[in-house]
Parts: sequence; structure tokens; C-alpha cells
Amino acid sequence: MLFDAMSARPLLIQPVPVWDRFVRVFHWSLVGCVLVNYFWLDDGKNIHQWLGYAASALVVARIGWGFIGTRHARFSSFFPTPSRLRRHVAGLLSGQHEFHAGHNPLGALMMLALMASVLTLGLSGWMQSLDAFWGEEWLQELHELAANGLIVLAFCHALAAIVVGRLERTRLIRAMFTGLKERW
Repeated sequence: MLFDAMSARPLLIQPVPVWDRFVRVFHWSLVGCVLVNYFWLDDGKNIHQWLGYAASALVVARIGWGFIGTRHARFSSFFPTPSRLRRHVAGLLSGQHEFHAGHNPLGALMMLALMASVLTLGLSGWMQSLDAFWGEEWLQELHELAANGLIVLAFCHALAAIVVGRLERTRLIRAMFTGLKERW
């Protein structure tokens, strides 16, 4: 690591613009919806339902942005194909921590799993409001399982952002606030 002789702080390599405003607003809005719905609101209340619908709408909008958005927001730039996943995992296992301006393949896989979980929650929650599925135990259990799974995935996602940031020497969490990925 290179250090500034005057301040003894690490020298930064030029920041790379990565996350556009839409992606950052989507991310933190979704985090807010999930945390409030899971930890503070009672299931079945109107505000719980509307936050669930908002979270689902955010994911649908993000999917659209994945096709028409900026370079690093597009699925084509980071979709976790088997070859990308193999190459990335092999690099991690060999100690070769390749820099990815956008999502690395495992991060992309996590992002897709998180979005699928939110959509499962939205669909199963909406179905519980229909007469055809009212009181169905399996649907309530699916909804609860998806909610708990989402929290576990979100925790793993946050932990991985910290660990991978250290391994790749990038400031991943700061990048989700500023849009700029800094390497040190």
C-alpha cells in the first residue's frame, strides 16, 4: 500500500463512478422498506402491506433499470454467468482479488437473490389478501420463510461488502452513498 508522506494516510487511486443516483436511491429505499417492515411493523397492517408493495415496485423498477440504465447498472455488465462465477471464485481461492468496477459475480448473484426474495414476499403477501388464499397456512409460512431468508441474505450481503471491500481494497459501502468506488 502506498502512503502520503505528509499525512501517513493511504493514497487513493482515482475513484471510479459506479452507482448512479437511481441505483443508490433504490438501494437505500429498499433497505428502509425491509428494515421497517421486518423489525417495526405488525404483519397484516395496511402500512406493512403498502411498504411491501413499495419494496416490490422498487425491485420491478430496478429490473427495468437493469436493461436501460447506466453501464454498471445494466445486467449485461455483471450477470453472474457460470464462467464468470468460476473465474471469480478461482481468483478468490488463489488470492487473486480481481477488481470489478461494478458488481463482482458473487455480489451479482446475491443481488439477484435479494431481489427474488423481495418479489416472493410481495407476491405471497398480496396473495394472502385474496379470498382464494385467505388463511392458507402454506402461504403464510412461505411469506414468513421468505422474510426470514431475506434478512439472512441482507446480513450476509452487508458482511460480504465489508469483507470484499477489505480484500479488494475498495470502499464498497461508501460507494453506495457517493456513487464512486475508491481503491486504496
